[in-house]
Amino acid sequence: MPKKRHISLKDLAKELGVSVSTVSRALNDSYEIGPEMRERVKALAEEWNYRPNPFALSLLKNTPRIIGIIVPDIVTHFYSSIISGINDVARKNEYSVIITSSYEQYEQEVHCVEDLVNMRVEGILACLSQETTDYAHFLSLEDMDIPLVFFDRVCLTNTIPSVVADNKESARVATCHLLESGSKRVAFLGGSDHLAIVQQRRDGYVEALKEYGLPVEDDLIVCKKMTYEEGREGCNRLLSLPQPPDAILAMNDTLAFAAMKEIKKHQLCIPADIALIGYTDELHSNYVEPALTAVTHQTYKMGEECCNLLLKQIKKREKPRQIVVPTHLSVRETSRKNMNTVGIPSSLV
Repeated sequence: MPKKRHISLKDLAKELGVSVSTVSRALNDSYEIGPEMRERVKALAEEWNYRPNPFALSLLKNTPRIIGIIVPDIVTHFYSSIISGINDVARKNEYSVIITSSYEQYEQEVHCVEDLVNMRVEGILACLSQETTDYAHFLSLEDMDIPLVFFDRVCLTNTIPSVVADNKESARVATCHLLESGSKRVAFLGGSDHLAIVQQRRDGYVEALKEYGLPVEDDLIVCKKMTYEEGREGCNRLLSLPQPPDAILAMNDTLAFAAMKEIKKHQLCIPADIALIGYTDELHSNYVEPALTAVTHQTYKMGEECCNLLLKQIKKREKPRQIVVPTHLSVRETSRKNMNTVGIPSSLV
């Protein structure tokens, strides 16, 4: 047996003294290959623990059956759960997936598209990076007849199918919860203004304030990049106001954790002094102290929905549509002012 990590058709063919095509046909029970040769090939393949390469096989058949995925960040539970949903649907439909990451950078995102095209994917699922404002690299896919579906952070929704969370409604519900729990000055800690997802969640926040007859104060809305350091800076700006907020709705959990750090630094209690809600509900939300109230996404379902949508586009192009996946608010300690009026001192966190 050759000392190789992966056994190829070529290795089997060389050992048996036959052509690669003969080995391939034998493994696929072709009538062109006699029963004796089929048995010899299969026996050697089993002995050497041969595993077919789905990418190589698909290219031989000129039917790639590969789906490309572009995410801004691979390491978070949010995106890994979406990828799990995509992968499960893809495998059931005999597709393989290739995962790439833009690392929240526009230039890297462009390279991801180019790489996936060069790999001859049949379709692409993409979530925008925070830097992306030019969509030419995505629009070029239409000229190459490669279907595209956006998820979570989306654009061009009139022409490209997408799967999103109920961003506006979830932000409205979260803000209403803070107001119902006793907060009177709720701030919004968001991300880059050009992203539709930021605009929609901010709109939901504003709608809730209007429902309660409260003014919309520009000083209480801070929209910058969705990074930990930007979150700390934004929260510090809010806490430095002459009339600081007594609650913060953060665009995602990264910003929420950053705000939590800054609140503690100012020796304030959560939620007595400032209540806090995050988004996406990463696993850490349950483990920080106090536990973070967060808008919980059905991430696995989002993955399933966007993969199913892409497969439909691959089989038959349909008019672009958007699927909205509902969220729910997971209420924990950071927003329970009425149930915990004392709060948790920073020294104990």
